[in-house]
Amino acid sequence: MIVTTTPAIQGRQITEYCGIVVGEAILGANVFRDVFAGITDIIGGRSGAYEKSLGEARATALGELEERAAALGADAVVGVDLDYEVINNMLMVSASGTAVRLA
Repeated sequence: MIVTTTPAIQGRQITEYCGIVVGEAILGANVFRDVFAGITDIIGGRSGAYEKSLGEARATALGELEERAAALGADAVVGVDLDYEVINNMLMVSASGTAVRLA
């Protein structure tokens, strides 16, 4: 499965648009407590624990996106956008894009 932020894939022709697909991951309130409990992990203004949590959430959201595209028979997802939102002390990562079939 090709996943890209671009609207097209160089050297490949889009033959069919299958629809919009979305994947989400929500980190519960305890992730903030856990991350800030490990605040000593911060070096140079960066927190390895927080970055790891964000990376896992992003991977989960993109994995869901790919699964939903595959269920539609798509070969790729184009125009992917990643969004991060904080809602009631929970962090939501969402990935959305257009599932397509390629020639």
